[in-house]
Amino acid sequence: MANKDIALMAHLMRRAGFGAPYAELEARAAKGYEATVEELLEPGSHGVAEYDELTLARYFPDMEVPSAPSLGTANFMYHLYTTPRPLVEKMTLFWHMVFATGNSKVDNPPEMLQQIELFRQHGMGNYKDLLLRLSKDPSMIFWLDNNENHKLAPNENWGRELLELFSMGQGNYSEDDVKMAARAFTGWTILPKIPRTPYQRHHWKFIYKAEDHDHGQKTFLGRTGDFNGGDIIDIIVEEPATAKFMARHLYNFFVADEVQVPSWLDVPPRDPEAVNAIADVFTKSGFEIKETLRFIFNSSFFKDEAAWFAKVKNPAEVVAGTIRLIGDFQEPKPGVLPMGLEGAYQGQDLINPPSVEGWHTGSEWIDTGSLVRRVNFVADSLGNADMPGVQAIINRIGASDALTPEALVDGCLELLGAVQVQDETRQQLIDHVKAGGDLQRGSTESETQAFGKRVTEALQLIAATREYQFG
Repeated sequence: MANKDIALMAHLMRRAGFGAPYAELEARAAKGYEATVEELLEPGSHGVAEYDELTLARYFPDMEVPSAPSLGTANFMYHLYTTPRPLVEKMTLFWHMVFATGNSKVDNPPEMLQQIELFRQHGMGNYKDLLLRLSKDPSMIFWLDNNENHKLAPNENWGRELLELFSMGQGNYSEDDVKMAARAFTGWTILPKIPRTPYQRHHWKFIYKAEDHDHGQKTFLGRTGDFNGGDIIDIIVEEPATAKFMARHLYNFFVADEVQVPSWLDVPPRDPEAVNAIADVFTKSGFEIKETLRFIFNSSFFKDEAAWFAKVKNPAEVVAGTIRLIGDFQEPKPGVLPMGLEGAYQGQDLINPPSVEGWHTGSEWIDTGSLVRRVNFVADSLGNADMPGVQAIINRIGASDALTPEALVDGCLELLGAVQVQDETRQQLIDHVKAGGDLQRGSTESETQAFGKRVTEALQLIAATREYQFG
């Protein structure tokens, strides 16, 4: 039977981070749930250092200022599995999935990483402030053509997606509101830059061109005035629809899988009371993301066991969580690039979402090709007894007083993060272990290696279960 405190902590660390080795779960559980939530939310005030970017620049300079998309993808993934501040990085991933911007069009990996850094630095701050910063982000401006949005020739792409996908959601605005938003953001563009040097590009910069801005009267969401882009954002965040739309995004990412965003207009939330409660805190806090997250993580609907495995892990979570679990890349070493691309092979190419709508989540992460890739990646990783995290599991199982097939399977499930499987699945795992004969820890090198192999086989089988794909 799983330790309930550790099981709850494992749930928190999967959602507010990328999972954790069992020893870390034990230490955090001893510290307390609420104290862990505060450390995740306020890492700086708890002495948790930021990731040292100079390490990345020193060991992987081609990833720090990437000349190719794959290097930019590897940069982001490297942060996910090495950061000492998991919630900060998890929120960076959240905003990248909501404010989906793709290098397929931007064609500028260093600029894409500038946007990722924007989310990293401000993703747990104020939502209105983040929207304003995003409106001035060169990658987003180029991605949604606001550099083509002129006083005499408005372009509606940015204004439409700002309303449809980034704030209010379908059904809460009119086509005229889209046109007015586009007019308000005329003149918000990118400063011309000198050509790329022989070795890298200079970063794009935002510029506001007053001479290209439409200063005429605009009626937007029932209000009239000479609105600029900042005024549009002020109005948007005051609309109740915005708080509910963002609350549903947060619920979908941190609590339980929802239907895809285009269906939100027609399909009610999975838990309307929870979404409304999140929206209420979001509004009353003045759109402070950190306060809203604090409410979510301490809420009964988040802690409820029904939510513990109600989400399909996205590929970034699969990869980063596995690396953290097995203790790989604790020091810089070769292999960062292929590991950075592993998520793309599983269906999530970081810094290159398929469209402004982002990736479809939940069960849509799983198809025949991606499932095989996910299972093989985790199984190969857990089968490597040379990894310190895997060796720690083997040693802990071997130190158990009871060494039976049932104890081995239950121990592996617990040490993988209090994984819950159906009774039938558990019995199949036990039967497989029994088929291998009596369990012997042994004392010689060959005997201990044979025992380790029995444990890693059980770990690999658990990785192949349906239940392990949920987090």
